[in-house]
Amino acid sequence: MQHITVDDLKALMDKGSHINLIDVREPSEYAEFNLGGKLIPLGKIQSFQLEDLEDLKNEELIIHCKAGSRSMAACAILESAGFTNVKNVTGGVLAWKQKFG
Repeated sequence: MQHITVDDLKALMDKGSHINLIDVREPSEYAEFNLGGKLIPLGKIQSFQLEDLEDLKNEELIIHCKAGSRSMAACAILESAGFTNVKNVTGGVLAWKQKFG
């Protein structure tokens, strides 16, 4: 599993790079604050409901959650399911808010 910092993620976003950003938090957390990623709660990933991601199996997926634990678990599951390029956002939304408000 690879990791990406919030600084690196923001740089990609600011450049307008195409990124596959996946938010594995719950819908209520997503509604409260989000980075614009696709919401796929960890529970769906844990139960291998991966149809929304199947087309991205060989593309870079940047996974985030609130603090980094759920996204780390999601990365491990996705790797075991054959996804080849998953990155965990270190510190998650908490690190983003601390750094960028």
